[in-house]
Amino acid sequence: MEWKAHGYRVGSSIETFDAIPTDADALDQFIALHRRKIEPWLSAVFQAEHLNLLLGSGFTTAVAFAAGVGATGMQTAAGASVHAKAIMDHAGVSARKMGRGEANIEDQLRSAIAVLDGLDIIDKAAANAVRDDINTAIAAFLYSLLATERGIADAESAPASAMLQSFLLSFASRAASRERLHIFTTNYDRLIERGCDDAGLRIIDRFVGTLRPLFRNTRIELDYHYNPPGIRGEPRFMEGVVRLTKLHGSLDWRFDETTRRIYRAETPFGAAEDHPSLPASPVNTVMIYPNPAKDVETTQYPYAELFRDFASATCKPNSVVVTYGYGFGDDHINRVLLDMLSVPSAHLVVIAFDLDDRIKGFLDLTRPAQVSILAGKHFAGLQRLVDDYLPKPALDYITGRMSELLKNRAFADMPVATVPAAEAVPVPGAGLDNIA
Repeated sequence: MEWKAHGYRVGSSIETFDAIPTDADALDQFIALHRRKIEPWLSAVFQAEHLNLLLGSGFTTAVAFAAGVGATGMQTAAGASVHAKAIMDHAGVSARKMGRGEANIEDQLRSAIAVLDGLDIIDKAAANAVRDDINTAIAAFLYSLLATERGIADAESAPASAMLQSFLLSFASRAASRERLHIFTTNYDRLIERGCDDAGLRIIDRFVGTLRPLFRNTRIELDYHYNPPGIRGEPRFMEGVVRLTKLHGSLDWRFDETTRRIYRAETPFGAAEDHPSLPASPVNTVMIYPNPAKDVETTQYPYAELFRDFASATCKPNSVVVTYGYGFGDDHINRVLLDMLSVPSAHLVVIAFDLDDRIKGFLDLTRPAQVSILAGKHFAGLQRLVDDYLPKPALDYITGRMSELLKNRAFADMPVATVPAAEAVPVPGAGLDNIA
């Protein structure tokens, strides 16, 4: 079908629109009509055995927009070395091969690092010039990320913070007996960590330690439990626990060249550019991973472990992946998603501002019954999504009890003549005392 500016496909419902009503009353009616189709479907999808959330750069852009600040761009940086033009030419070719169009800073850094490795062997002076370009580019990128974090952290950005928390809680509010929500992201900022902290969510990742958390290769299924009152020896899972995997690294990951270990630095959210945790020469220490174009690059430490986590979490029966702000420009991620969809019970939810050729090309490789879509500014706008279409961020113990209470009361208040003969018996204790 031909997609228009806004639209969705959930279950058997497919709707597309050139424009959304602007009149307040008409807009409310429009939202109420389509919410009845979208929200129940998403609520059912989110109850899958294995729920995963994949967030791309569009997620940070959406939160930054709500906060009224600019988001970090992926533009390339200028270079001063004699090899700068050749590096950019190679970056452009590799980006086009991957179907991303114009090269971004990840493509540029990947090409520059490849050139640096060769020049370190044959021409030390030229290698130093390329290294200076890489340090300048990574430092500017780091400062831009931190500036975005600072803007979102400002007191004036309280609505953006509330929106971020509600978005994460909509996915994380699962019964503790179910498998934990697993969040994957290609972003380098700490927006997810900040949102989880504000919402009271506990994060489980591969880092272990307090003063200097170290990246561990051992994949142990750690979790949080508590002892309920009056019961000993029967610990229960805690609510509000998520798993987090940053597929391309993070701005606060560091590589210690002495111990050959990766650790998480004490870099505050939105730190100033002169913060002592920021290295003067980030090329050898900051673990920002250029977007891989070849399979061999995903085998490098620690990214092999991260992508194994991604594949093992998603390629399962009754698994769901929800993408937001992800442009489907990373072949290594797309292959895992396609492998996941080879399982008939797996499902993919794509939430995107625009169904561009890259996303449509990926969708052409999938079965429509296994993919739900929310597209366009109205349905994919983060604030509108949180307010009107996502399941409400709450565990349903109270809601379920209230529903049963109302059902029992209504049943008890029915006239006897209207109650079927087999059921025309008063319901004992049909009131608040009937709720455990």
